[in-house]
Amino acid sequence: MRIFDRPGFPNPARIRIVLAEKNLEPQVEFVSVDLIAAEHKQPAFLEKNPSGVLPILQLDDGTYIAESTAITEYLDNLDGDPKLTGKTPREKAVIHMMQKRAETELLDAVGNYFHHATPGLGADLQVFKSPEWAGRQEWGSRQRDKAVAGMKYFDTVLRGHSFVAGDAFSMADITVFAGLMFADAAGIVVPEAYTALNAWRAKVSELPSVKNRSGQMFVSDDLRRLGF
Repeated sequence: MRIFDRPGFPNPARIRIVLAEKNLEPQVEFVSVDLIAAEHKQPAFLEKNPSGVLPILQLDDGTYIAESTAITEYLDNLDGDPKLTGKTPREKAVIHMMQKRAETELLDAVGNYFHHATPGLGADLQVFKSPEWAGRQEWGSRQRDKAVAGMKYFDTVLRGHSFVAGDAFSMADITVFAGLMFADAAGIVVPEAYTALNAWRAKVSELPSVKNRSGQMFVSDDLRRLGF
């Protein structure tokens, strides 16, 4: 299998944690895609994924699977023992519900703020971000407020549960964790008052699948070059 991604960014980080949790890293070849140069928006990449986003999983038979949730589902079920996406119908439903909320209310909101209210990933990508829209920066700034509201929501959830979707670590936790790391890079601070969220984050940071890869995944040379 091959993974097209870029270390140091949130969605690739999600899949690298999944691979570590499932002990699949030795079976994967990583192919780096230059986000700063907008390689993911060029025809050769768009043939693999018309959405123009990372990561992409390429199977041995040539099949391309895009979208982090879909990739996670595939990898988690390869061995017939899913532990990140749920075993029972109830577990699957709750995990997918919280996964969607983690994307919409936190990770995507941070991304929108980063790309529309800051310099984002640089000039080469601005052409893909609706530069003609005069209200783009104001809208992006409102996305920051949405991300902080998302943090508040997950803090409330975690006051009653050990993990985002219940009592076990799941892909929903991975997505929230990646969202918070992206928030760090974008300059959005988790309020100290969100004690449950901060305690959960500290706990997840110590998981082997996260701890042993944190530098690789979240200290991005690309972001450093851009001043983040």
